[in-house]
Amino acid sequence: MAITTAEQLLRAGDIGRCELIRGELKMMIPSGDEHGRITVKLTCAVGNHVMPRQLGLLHGAETGFVLSRDPDTVRAPDLAFTRAERASAPARGFVPAAPDLAVEVLSPDDRPGYVREKVAEWLEAGTLVVWVVDPRERTVTVHETERGASVFGEAGLVPGGDLLPGFELVVRDMFA
Repeated sequence: MAITTAEQLLRAGDIGRCELIRGELKMMIPSGDEHGRITVKLTCAVGNHVMPRQLGLLHGAETGFVLSRDPDTVRAPDLAFTRAERASAPARGFVPAAPDLAVEVLSPDDRPGYVREKVAEWLEAGTLVVWVVDPRERTVTVHETERGASVFGEAGLVPGGDLLPGFELVVRDMFA
């Protein structure tokens, strides 16, 4: 049976790492060492700011978010954050709405067009901010619906803005 909906994907069992993109299943290889290390550093940095302030919910890598229906798109960022005022009770299935922040750590095989498409899908679905972390270039590109894209190099500080008040991400720390 072909998997074309979020519900079918959820019931599919252990079929491996994948996302559903406009009704088409896209298999993905497991993350590599560098990718995993950066993702954990980001999760700790954001979590250490969000949790004590009770700003909202963090979702770890591989949490599925339903971004569109008919055809269905279910994406799984490397890290996601949803503000407390938008947070819902935990669901057994995928999160039915886009997070406020989606973080994508690039893998060596990610192509620029694919990354642009993914960022556009997050923003079109209602995500306010998307961080794209590029280990090769050692940059973090912040995409915002209101401001466009800003690139922060190793010496840069990524601001949390209105979404994560008082937060700053030291870019070089992600690659140390």
